[in-house]
Amino acid sequence: MGSFADTNGELVLITGATGHLGFKVLTDALKAGYRVRAAVRSEARADVIVSNPDYKALNISEGQLTFSIVPDLAVEGAYDEVVQNVKYIIHIASPITTGRQFTQEEYKQYFIDPAVAGTLGLLKSAVKAPSVERVVITSSVVAIVNFIEWISGSNKVYQAEDRVSFQGGPYINEFAAYSASKVASLNESEAWYQQQKPHFDLVYIHPSFIEGRDALVKTPEQAMVGTNGVILRVVLGNVAAAPAPGNSVHNDDVARLHVEALHKERIPAGSYIASSNSPRGTLDGTRWETINEIVAKHFPEQVQSGILKNNGLQKTIKSEFDISKTEKTFGWSFQEFEPQVVSVVQMYLDVLNKN
Repeated sequence: MGSFADTNGELVLITGATGHLGFKVLTDALKAGYRVRAAVRSEARADVIVSNPDYKALNISEGQLTFSIVPDLAVEGAYDEVVQNVKYIIHIASPITTGRQFTQEEYKQYFIDPAVAGTLGLLKSAVKAPSVERVVITSSVVAIVNFIEWISGSNKVYQAEDRVSFQGGPYINEFAAYSASKVASLNESEAWYQQQKPHFDLVYIHPSFIEGRDALVKTPEQAMVGTNGVILRVVLGNVAAAPAPGNSVHNDDVARLHVEALHKERIPAGSYIASSNSPRGTLDGTRWETINEIVAKHFPEQVQSGILKNNGLQKTIKSEFDISKTEKTFGWSFQEFEPQVVSVVQMYLDVLNKN
């Protein structure tokens, strides 16, 4: 990480800072010495950040973090004032899966429309701010793969430059709708950029399943929400009904990419895949079946006592991503699956002890 002097206290706008990835990006940016303006939906969401022990431990200087209240990110012009005098933007906010049931029309209203409107709205606002030099957008690997092909298994090695056509439904589940929202957001924003040719450039980060400690989690139930639940369900004895693509990445690594991507002189604009291989240097991705072995190795007492049943199963669908561009450009390698599992399980145990 850089120091405050390295960044000259440059101002970064971050959206989605009250999420699993977003909060880690926020704290990493502050550690690196950036001034941060966080766009949040309400004062209550701002309180979530400033009351968190991880944030308090930073002991940052007064004024290094400020908040702008944006109740609806998809409203036209929502960011017009928020982007003023900002040098960089990190756009993470986007609808995520919830586990609830949706109708086909609700899929469009909840996932696709807000994802596209939020991203395009932010870019259109950035055009009105001459200070903006770069926008970093959190995309996903599901934005660059054919969804059905990906969840069924393929011999293809996916590249950061791959693109797929938007599929308007019907969607088999909410993950399919979420994936479609990422395709739509990427395709629409790239088309807009080519047409408008604004004064700033774009970086897209494409993470696979993000695994790792979520500093905002306060209860065991909250720990199960989101992609960390893939690991925790196995640890707690669940046998998954369907296999999952074998791609994951440590939350710390994804956050690091977002903050380091602000260095325009070192990191070219474009797309970068964020996904790990175990072992490093291969295309082997993640094998979910190794969760039990990793947990038994690192948490033997909790397994023996029954706190962690560690007898669930998540089968793996082979899926390969070429991450060489990312690792070569940024100059470091992604952490393997083992530290991802350890991070998630340790978080769960810590929360369990506090409750």
